[in-house]
Amino acid sequence: MIKNTTRNQKFGWVLFLAYLAMLVYFVFFAESFGRDPAQREYAYNLELFKEIKRFYQYRHQLGMEAFLLNVVGNMVAFMPCGFFLPIVSRRSKKCYNATWLCFGLSLCIETVQLIFKVGSFDVDDLLLNTLGGVLGYLCYHVVQQIRIRRKRHAKTET
Repeated sequence: MIKNTTRNQKFGWVLFLAYLAMLVYFVFFAESFGRDPAQREYAYNLELFKEIKRFYQYRHQLGMEAFLLNVVGNMVAFMPCGFFLPIVSRRSKKCYNATWLCFGLSLCIETVQLIFKVGSFDVDDLLLNTLGGVLGYLCYHVVQQIRIRRKRHAKTET
């Protein structure tokens, strides 16, 4: 870490690392998410929206829970990434940098899944994860605006 980090940035790093550890566990090891060690085949989808359409089309057979877990779950899983990146990295305070870093992390995870045959490489997941990172960044931006307004309001009262 950089010497000039604030207490909030250090706390942000701790939360970000804890988030990454949980993300790695759920993506690679959680059997409840279909991570069966016996399944050792290459699985990939390179057609954009193919899996999203499939989950939506067969939502009655698969259940709405499976559809939501796939679509919403992939976005929600990366929202903390987009939220914490601007806290821990000055470069990520710009939306496009945070977006590219979320995309890069998602691409690394999907590639590792393909190489080690854990889960599947899916371009839909790349899209949904990146979108989740952008939503997380927007949440960070909203929180920052609220903090700035509160500080201004507190100064005018004194």
